[in-house]
Amino acid sequence: MTDTMIAIEDFSFSHAGSGAWQLQRIGTSLRRGEKVAVMGATGAGKSTLAMALNGLIPHHHEGQLTGRVVVDGRVVAEVPALDTVRVVGLVMQDAEAQITGQTVLTDAAVGPANFGLPRDEVLARAREALAAVGMGELEERDTTQLSGGQRQRLAIAGIIAMESEVLVLDEPTSELDPEGTEEVFAVVDRLSAARDASLVLIEHEPELIAEWADRLLVLRDGRLVYDGAPAGFFAEAPAVAAAALRPPQVAAAAEGLRGAGYAGEIPVTLARAVEVLPRWEAARPVPRPDPVTPTPGAPVIEAVGLGHVYRGGVEALAGVDVTIGAGEFVAVLGRNGAGKTTFARHLNGLLRATSGELRIAGAPVGDRPVSELARHVGYVFQNPDHQIFAANVREEVAYGLRNQGWDQERIDARVAQVLDQVGMPEFADRHPFTLGKGERQRLAVASVLALEPEVLVIDEPTTGQDWRGAQAMMRLVEELNAAGHTIVMITHDMTLVARHARRALVFAGGRLLADDDPRSLFARPEVLEEGRLVAPQITRLARELGCPHPIATVEDFLAAWGAEVTA
Repeated sequence: MTDTMIAIEDFSFSHAGSGAWQLQRIGTSLRRGEKVAVMGATGAGKSTLAMALNGLIPHHHEGQLTGRVVVDGRVVAEVPALDTVRVVGLVMQDAEAQITGQTVLTDAAVGPANFGLPRDEVLARAREALAAVGMGELEERDTTQLSGGQRQRLAIAGIIAMESEVLVLDEPTSELDPEGTEEVFAVVDRLSAARDASLVLIEHEPELIAEWADRLLVLRDGRLVYDGAPAGFFAEAPAVAAAALRPPQVAAAAEGLRGAGYAGEIPVTLARAVEVLPRWEAARPVPRPDPVTPTPGAPVIEAVGLGHVYRGGVEALAGVDVTIGAGEFVAVLGRNGAGKTTFARHLNGLLRATSGELRIAGAPVGDRPVSELARHVGYVFQNPDHQIFAANVREEVAYGLRNQGWDQERIDARVAQVLDQVGMPEFADRHPFTLGKGERQRLAVASVLALEPEVLVIDEPTTGQDWRGAQAMMRLVEELNAAGHTIVMITHDMTLVARHARRALVFAGGRLLADDDPRSLFARPEVLEEGRLVAPQITRLARELGCPHPIATVEDFLAAWGAEVTA
């Protein structure tokens, strides 16, 4: 038995009709039991590479290829796709597209059933896989009723049930909370150890990669520009920037300390940073004043004893009391199922309270129609494809305005204004589904923004985006907030919370657990634990190094050291 599971030999691929090479002369290999991460900006070729590893390319996605991919000694292009799928299981980026069964159990059973295994073995594998991802009690749940995080777990379970020797996971935890992410990685690591399986992970989060991966592959414009240990890449700031990625926060902090006299190693994991970076006792800390937070305007959202019980008796919200003022930037946090989305969907009438009261723009929601509430509260879904349906960008933005009875001249002027505001005037005549995901998210924002709502509810605005896309989206959100819009952002990303939000609402078990500014929240370990949240890496580093006050961002960290740092 050879130690090499996959060999990629001078491989290039161009999707049919694309007019470009998505992968260019890739050469590398994957050993049995190895944990390999793949990173790169959007369009770098990551998902194309993943599909080439399990035979979707070239068997289901046509195009031009040169070179070859060899899996377990067989050339992928020369054997039936099923032969490769038996060896390489792929969890695709869009988990929803991978789910075909009516119930959780039947979906998890699809893979082994396609191998022609006996029914009892198929069901046993499916149940074992569901238990491994924490969904053993949801066997009979209708797959259309699953949350985004549950769909991702189910997609992973379906691949686990196939008992593949190689698992390829394309952003498998993008919709999971920190606890869910930790559980998924524990599962795949156990599988790797038990079966000596190889793991390939496509991921945007450098802190996770630096801790987890044996080896890192970095793609840029379809080319492999780095193949080695994660530390060797993340410690080189110019290389990270050239690939349009960001380094782990501890590496960024160490690099920043260079200008203040630190001449030591650039660490890339929290444990190593604690070992090599100077402690606060060795320097005089320079406290950084909290930024001036604008005083909120008149209340635009007022919940008093807000509660919601779903059909079947599931209590999703209980006794929520909160007021949000005009112009605030509020993050809504909590584990999957904590009540975040249920709370947010009350704000524009997608859900109605079963107890308590909710007031929007000073008036009770009551039976006010969604069309009326939409003039006050705009909702941008986590998946922009769930709210995009028009034939071109212009018509998508105009749709809500037509429903409100605007005349064509006024519609044209407003559409042009909004597209300019979100940086998309040149896309007006494009079909929405020819756009990249980041552009589709901007379009979703534009279609909501057209009605000039006072409040924008944005659900996971950077999910699935690379560093550049995430920065661009958050610049837009900040600009909207600066222009007077109240922002309510649902997110699992604590670095976003630290950099952008001025207030955080933490939900747990349907109740409002905490209402605090992010810096203070991250200094409350008991709340973080109960809410199943993980403070940013830089916050934990500062605490380990003895910082006397809460730190939320790398900029906070560097400002607290001032110019007095010694190695």
